[in-house]
Amino acid sequence: MSKHERKPAIAVDTNASRVAFYLRVSTDRQAKHDLSIPDQRAQMLAWCEARGDQVVGEFIEAGASATDDRRPVFQQMIERACDGEHAFDVIAVHSYSRFFRDAFGQEFYLRKLAKHGVKLISITQPLGDDDDPVQAMMRKVIALFDEYQSKENAKHVIRNMKANAQHGFWNGSPVPLGYVLVEAEKRGTKTKKTLAIDPVDAETVLLIFKLYLYGDGSSGALGVKEVVKWLNSRGYRTRKGKTFGTGTIYKILTNTIYVGEWKFNQMSSRTGKRKPDDEVITTAVPAIIERHVFEQVRRQLHARSPKVAAPRVTTGPILLTGLAICATCEGAMTLRTGTSKTGRIHRYYSCSTCNRKGKTVCKGRSVRMEKLDELVTTHLSERLFRPERLVTILSSLSARRAEKADAINTRIVALQRDLSDSDDKLKRLYKLIEDGVTEIDDVLKDRLNVLKADRDRSKTALERAKSHSSNAIQIDPALIEEFSRTMRENFASGSIPFRKAYLQSIISVIEVDDTAIRIKGNKDVLEKAILASRNGAGPGSQMSTGWRARRDSNSCPDS
Repeated sequence: MSKHERKPAIAVDTNASRVAFYLRVSTDRQAKHDLSIPDQRAQMLAWCEARGDQVVGEFIEAGASATDDRRPVFQQMIERACDGEHAFDVIAVHSYSRFFRDAFGQEFYLRKLAKHGVKLISITQPLGDDDDPVQAMMRKVIALFDEYQSKENAKHVIRNMKANAQHGFWNGSPVPLGYVLVEAEKRGTKTKKTLAIDPVDAETVLLIFKLYLYGDGSSGALGVKEVVKWLNSRGYRTRKGKTFGTGTIYKILTNTIYVGEWKFNQMSSRTGKRKPDDEVITTAVPAIIERHVFEQVRRQLHARSPKVAAPRVTTGPILLTGLAICATCEGAMTLRTGTSKTGRIHRYYSCSTCNRKGKTVCKGRSVRMEKLDELVTTHLSERLFRPERLVTILSSLSARRAEKADAINTRIVALQRDLSDSDDKLKRLYKLIEDGVTEIDDVLKDRLNVLKADRDRSKTALERAKSHSSNAIQIDPALIEEFSRTMRENFASGSIPFRKAYLQSIISVIEVDDTAIRIKGNKDVLEKAILASRNGAGPGSQMSTGWRARRDSNSCPDS
């Protein structure tokens, strides 16, 4: 017997009909506030006792729609009814809509059950003998009405949910990692909620993007599967306490909600197909990832796709491979060669989109390789690696870190309060049970499970919040001066592999425009590079799990 099937003990006449209950609710909300599973069971038990029937089993399906037969417990019940063992004579439901909300589907399964001598009976819609044509017609009319009502309800629900999303309110789906729900306003008995950033889980999201783009310092950028292994091996878990999977990580890396765009009503729940753009509602929410970081991840995912040849961004002899992009189309700037009249070969960074698809897609641009390499390295040496510039960057980073620490401390206080409240509620319930004031029934069991889940969730989140709490980092001015001098010397005369290694770890993207070159980099990683230089560490070793996606943008004229 499966975990979904139960056998209530009722003493009845052995010649009575053997009845199996099918109990179903569509949503968790319906289970708590509408016709719950215990309510259906109580009514059906009373109905069986009045008839003198024997209850031989229950099939319980929570959170499943009756518009189709993709219901595991439903299929298990049909299999038991038709397996030849004749386990029961009757399947009892509260109403026919509990069994099916599709007229064709209901008739198909009724005929299948009838072939094996099993009847379907609704305790609230008695129709008499199935052989009576009038009763059969009434059952079909009820099924058609249930199907119509289901479709109409779905239309009203989706219309209300779209309006809700347009006003910025969350519609009740699972909250993405990195966010929490906060109460926005009350409308009668309903509470409208919006998304807010959870400073603790947001760090995990930022870490995922960092690992995919840069790795953890011991290697280069990690693929989706390697990110999963890295997180799981170090104890990171999803909001529900489960290990990460490749699908979860890919969804995080491609979800526009992390750049502040929540897209609602994208897919049809029934067909799984994408809906037209005019039906999708885009709502602004607080962003965790900066737009250019998200776009860099998108480009990297595309480049690593099995359908696209991955570029040699690490070992190739070209300094800016994988970093330089066309400012117009954001396509990669790749190597293109040309020969002068004198037979001399020239090398260029050229827009790959224009080269592949023509100027109708992107007007394209080409820059002499030597010129762009020199512009970037000179600009970094003369501006970024100057001591005064490094001090300014680190000071702004310290201010942001202090702001983040305040947010985490506030979150810790809230989590401690939630944990204390959950413990107090559990203690009061346990006390009532010990004193014999109340007994444990299905409703109380559900309540206890909810409180335990809330307590465990708060406890786990509290532990993560405390682990992210850290002290301010102080860097000796002499260390900044030494790092500045070493970097300027190496960027002026160092080898391409050395310069490329540092560029890959510090810079996220180099946008090549007609009149300017825009360099966007990572302040946090720059800080780690300075600290690592204290121990003589080389490029790549400066990375750490405390990474945060904050960027610094500099522009140098293309002249």
